[in-house]
Amino acid sequence: MKKTFRGRTIIPGEWTGPCVVSRQGVNTLASFQKGALADKKTIVCSDQNNPDLYNKTLTGVAVCLPKTIGSTTGGMVLQTVAARGAGPAALLFSERIDSLAAGGVILAKVWNGATVVTVDGLGDEFLRFVEDGMTVSIRADGTVTAG
Repeated sequence: MKKTFRGRTIIPGEWTGPCVVSRQGVNTLASFQKGALADKKTIVCSDQNNPDLYNKTLTGVAVCLPKTIGSTTGGMVLQTVAARGAGPAALLFSERIDSLAAGGVILAKVWNGATVVTVDGLGDEFLRFVEDGMTVSIRADGTVTAG
């Protein structure tokens, strides 16, 4: 069964592929830093405090999450991994995006030409519906189809 959700576009783009899902806030520093510091081409979540994502690949997938949490360097970590081509393909927020994550994906786009398709405000029903490995299709207008 497929379901369609509508959110607000932060970084527009068209993308279809698999997702990973966190039902709790994602600490971008803890999740991406270990792989970023090691200059890995594929980032595996290193945040052992997030059982939903720990040890899962974050590169080239849509990360579905309520919000980001943690350090003020989280936005720059997102920008860094996106600029290196090791970031997520998309960030799909059930809540409103925070300023740090927004700054990271916007700077990756402006400074590096790296697109992390980003949509926020997809709602609690979106986060209850999506599951790891599910295919999501994102349209530039903020429409997300999952299933």
